[in-house]
Amino acid sequence: MTKRIQPQQTAAFYAQAVASFGISVSAMVIALAYLPAEPWVRAFLALGLLYVVTSTVVLCKVVRDRQEISVVTNRVDQARLDKLLTDHDPFKVDG
Repeated sequence: MTKRIQPQQTAAFYAQAVASFGISVSAMVIALAYLPAEPWVRAFLALGLLYVVTSTVVLCKVVRDRQEISVVTNRVDQARLDKLLTDHDPFKVDG
């Protein structure tokens, strides 16, 4: 049976992704706070920012879940194939 190699992410990559997210959201919040506009305009833009962030998190979860489902499906299919191959005896005579 072939062993599937799972891609690994390093701690540095994880830290970079978290830092990038934190910096970008912080920069947008600061920009909205100091935006020379009426409060309702800033509130509208803040709501839009919140919508973009939550949509991004949901999209990441959906993509991850779909990838995990495909891995599980591939494992089940591989296990079925392995069972068929081990149970098959080409020299067995029926009769």
